[in-house]
Amino acid sequence: MAHKNIGKRYQWLASLFMLSWLFLPISAQAASIEPFLGEYHGETIEHAEGELQARDLDVKIVKADRGFVVDWTTVIHKSDGREKTVSLNIEFYGTDRPDIYGSAMRSGLFGKRVPNDPLKGEPFFWARIVDRTLTIHALYITDDGGYEMQVYERKLDDEGNMELIFKRFRNGETIRDITGKLLRQEKKGY
Repeated sequence: MAHKNIGKRYQWLASLFMLSWLFLPISAQAASIEPFLGEYHGETIEHAEGELQARDLDVKIVKADRGFVVDWTTVIHKSDGREKTVSLNIEFYGTDRPDIYGSAMRSGLFGKRVPNDPLKGEPFFWARIVDRTLTIHALYITDDGGYEMQVYERKLDDEGNMELIFKRFRNGETIRDITGKLLRQEKKGY
């Protein structure tokens, strides 16, 4: 008889444990890339070395087989009329850690997309999503063994537009800080 009562107790505890999962906060679940999918266009103004420099920004975020791809282009307008264009296309894939994504920027030996090697002077990228902010980090190891970090925080506002905060650090010191606003463009089936 005692065995039946013990079994019922454990069954009751097991049921209680299973029900407790229903009441976990939603923030414990992995954040989704879904709200960020789309195309954005905007501009920034940066105050650098005593002059203002305008930058045009284009960002496109689409789903991929293993995660998502962020494709962005920055056009820097120099004070002398020249323009410098910088473009990046990075595939991010899910990792074993919730909300943290690894990068795949080049093809490996067998054709699979793999991360860059920062010891070869290539930037190492990773991304994370927290609430309505997609943050992309880039780590560069400099020729003298120091490091440079670039951090792109892309936060969605209530209208679905994107606020950008870009920070660049060298050996822990801030060397650039740029903010901008990008408007979501017409949806094209992401």
